[in-house]
Amino acid sequence: MAYPFHPDRMYRMPTHFGPATGPRQGPDGRRFACKDNPKTTALAVSFLTNAAQLAALLPPGFTLAGEPVVTVAASYMTEIEWLAGRGYNTLGISFPARYQGERDTATGNFLTVLWENLTDPIITGREELGFAKIYCALPPPTVLGNAWHCTADWLGFRFLDLHVTDLLPQSPEEIVAMGQAPANDGILHFKYMPRTGEWGVPDLAYACLTPAATPNRVVTEHWTGRGSVRFHPARWEDMPTQYNIVNTFADLEILAYRGASLTKTVGGKDLSDQRILR
Repeated sequence: MAYPFHPDRMYRMPTHFGPATGPRQGPDGRRFACKDNPKTTALAVSFLTNAAQLAALLPPGFTLAGEPVVTVAASYMTEIEWLAGRGYNTLGISFPARYQGERDTATGNFLTVLWENLTDPIITGREELGFAKIYCALPPPTVLGNAWHCTADWLGFRFLDLHVTDLLPQSPEEIVAMGQAPANDGILHFKYMPRTGEWGVPDLAYACLTPAATPNRVVTEHWTGRGSVRFHPARWEDMPTQYNIVNTFADLEILAYRGASLTKTVGGKDLSDQRILR
């Protein structure tokens, strides 16, 4: 007798062992409040680039919004409840964009790619949410005085160096202001899955939005400073499935740096408010 699928529970492959646990479904189907976790340290560097280079990365329905400023952000998370107290790290590349669909309009940071160093959040984030997640190694940053250095590599090939220096702490009032009304609608994504056996045909392809509101996240520290970022060009032999991604960023013009930051936060959300834009 074949096993049933319960419509009020979440599944992912392999489905044969019952409903799956993850960020949005814990043991016995319970949710995670995300009030005292994760604890996150995030470093970001922004730079002005060539608008035409960014426009070439946008899927149908998307256009650039405002200045062509790319933000490279590395985040290091710990004490995550859905991972039973473990953590993982991320590296995301985004720039401001606007989506105009038949029904919905949204403006936010278009997330072109999000590298992560753990399989579980990659799978759940791709299948359930539509984040453009892939794998790389993201060791903890090195810190020397007021200088932070982050790296990323794939099986030993280092493809990124990110530096943040000359950090100055923001006042409590400035930190409180960061938690005020969000500057845009949230994070924009493009979810795509190929149709099995028809490799050039999508099984699904649509825009998604991560709404900006994150009421459980509290900024505990925020510093601003100077930063720099360098993507190292890769050969196919270096990164057989990702060299084209890295080289796209390595080719981006850096016309001017637009600052850097270090932010420490506590709390977040389970991203169950993710929605399709139509």
